[in-house]
Amino acid sequence: MDRDFIPVRIAVLTVSDTRDAADDRSGDTLVGRLEAAGHVLAARDILRDDRAAIAEKLRAWCADPQIDVVISTGGTGLTGRDVTVEAHRDVYEKEIDAFGTVFTIVSMNKIGTSAVQSRATGGVAQGTYLFALPGSPGACRDAWDEILERQLDYRHRPCNFVEILPRLDEHLRRK
Repeated sequence: MDRDFIPVRIAVLTVSDTRDAADDRSGDTLVGRLEAAGHVLAARDILRDDRAAIAEKLRAWCADPQIDVVISTGGTGLTGRDVTVEAHRDVYEKEIDAFGTVFTIVSMNKIGTSAVQSRATGGVAQGTYLFALPGSPGACRDAWDEILERQLDYRHRPCNFVEILPRLDEHLRRK
């Protein structure tokens, strides 16, 4: 059985104390790839490394019925200002544990043991997928090209994120 492509609506959040719209190379990388794949850019923003502000933005986008997926870039490292992972986990209802593991495997093939410094993560909240990626364009390319492009394509077999998207919030609906 052949399946038709189903575009999903994706919001991109760049977390940085130094970037703005003119030099957001990682955000641009994600937007270029998601649009080239046939998906819809539903929203885009840049926020400073502030845990509460990031979590607030994630919750707002999760509550928006016009957004299916949120991808953030930046703030996943180990320094004191890197709080994106904590903000994501403040919002998650369920963590997609294997996302970080698979990202680490992909990264190991590209940057060797430096991959241990990444804390990429994924999860689900309010029927929305959330992914936190490192702030480099290379890491964004790797995550999109090796993981997200396939998992956000309804035609990908044996399974993908899109086919279960309508069921992510089934626990909130009345029986």
